[in-house]
Amino acid sequence: MGPLSVNELISNNTNLFLAFIIGIGFGFVLEQSGFSSSRKLAGVFYGYDTVVLKVFFTAAITAMLGLLFFSLFGWIDLNLIYINPTYLTSAIVGGMIMGVGFIMGGFCPGTSFCGASIGKIDAMVFIGGLFIGILIFALGYKIWDGMYLANFLGFPKISQVLGLSDGVVAFLMVIVALGMFWVGEWAEKKFPREEY
Repeated sequence: MGPLSVNELISNNTNLFLAFIIGIGFGFVLEQSGFSSSRKLAGVFYGYDTVVLKVFFTAAITAMLGLLFFSLFGWIDLNLIYINPTYLTSAIVGGMIMGVGFIMGGFCPGTSFCGASIGKIDAMVFIGGLFIGILIFALGYKIWDGMYLANFLGFPKISQVLGLSDGVVAFLMVIVALGMFWVGEWAEKKFPREEY
């Protein structure tokens, strides 16, 4: 639970218990939002249902603005937040594999577990494929580690790459999100699907 466990404000057991409760809550929200439906998830690619897009953008914007305000109030130091390293080649290849898997299977890794938890067989099959993919990647790592580690760009933030402040980037992302919401509404009207 972030700084609570690290600063010993809560015990490790309490930390794990809270993570378990939050995980159940997160899964419940995903299921209630329709993320256990492969048709609803695939609907983003076909344009007939953009709820997933809206939920993800809303979550990202909320987290971003929350962190910015926490930083403004001195509650968190943004310089201490871990940023994943960027390996451009593997990000592009991995994104393509993820996209193809998403459209073929109708799930991403997280939503497949959401679907499996309510008994969806297609989600369980997807999870099986997920573990096979992980096994193939792990066993064959020496074959493609050159590609996997290619084009290392460090630990960049969008604001640093663009040479803008975090606040300006946050404002621009809110504008982009509003634009995506509008595009989503337009797509749902343009590509309606009556039954799914």
